[in-house]
Amino acid sequence: MKLTITEEAKAVLEQLKGGQHGYLKLFYDTDGCGCGVNGVPTVRWAADRTEWDDEVENADYQVLVHRQQAVFFDDQLKLDLVRGAFRLSSPQGILNPVIPSSEVMKGEAE
Repeated sequence: MKLTITEEAKAVLEQLKGGQHGYLKLFYDTDGCGCGVNGVPTVRWAADRTEWDDEVENADYQVLVHRQQAVFFDDQLKLDLVRGAFRLSSPQGILNPVIPSSEVMKGEAE
């Protein structure tokens, strides 16, 4: 799996990171969606990695995905900034059109 991050998105990620978070994590958020197969693909800063995290190819950051959540993401992903919010997409389409900065700063759900 590979994640490409545009320069615009990278600039905002750098502001949000603030030297405090070590990993950018692809995360399948199921909170409030009913069950584990209903969710929303997103990205979040995470301080730690677990034994269940796999690396995602990226030139700028250490990017991780939980191996059980990897099925919800395409092999080629792009993180862009559109109208002030992040957008996660792939050649197959948009996975999440609006990821606010507050979502990225949530960290991993407990």
